[in-house]
Amino acid sequence: MAARPLAEVTVGDTIGPVTVPVTRADLVAYANASGDQNPIHQDEDFARSVGLPDVIAHGMWTMGAVGSVVSAWAGDAGRVVEYGTRFTKPIVVPSSGAEVVVEGTVKAVDADTGRVTVDVLATSEGQKVLGRCVAVVRLD
Repeated sequence: MAARPLAEVTVGDTIGPVTVPVTRADLVAYANASGDQNPIHQDEDFARSVGLPDVIAHGMWTMGAVGSVVSAWAGDAGRVVEYGTRFTKPIVVPSSGAEVVVEGTVKAVDADTGRVTVDVLATSEGQKVLGRCVAVVRLD
């Protein structure tokens, strides 16, 4: 995908909404890739035994999925120069799967450095799952 031109980006521009699905198979694959085999992400009975409503997505899976939406908007993952968030609520993943909805708003454009600051909103089932989610991308 071609990089988004800086000249075409203004404060107030929006990203999305983009819906990212997550299945239990995705969580198993992520657990195997990351080494995070915590049973709250794969074992429904265990998750419930520790007070969760069901299996939950890994926080870092959530952060990565949301970051992928920003990367796609920028045109290249290498253009994301800063990305940070706080985890506010887990994504519950029942056997039927779940979704995270990602939206963003351009809050600042620095023509001198080519840096664009995006406030990102991520929700699942209408609940905010990431807080203070901000990405900075470098555009030409």
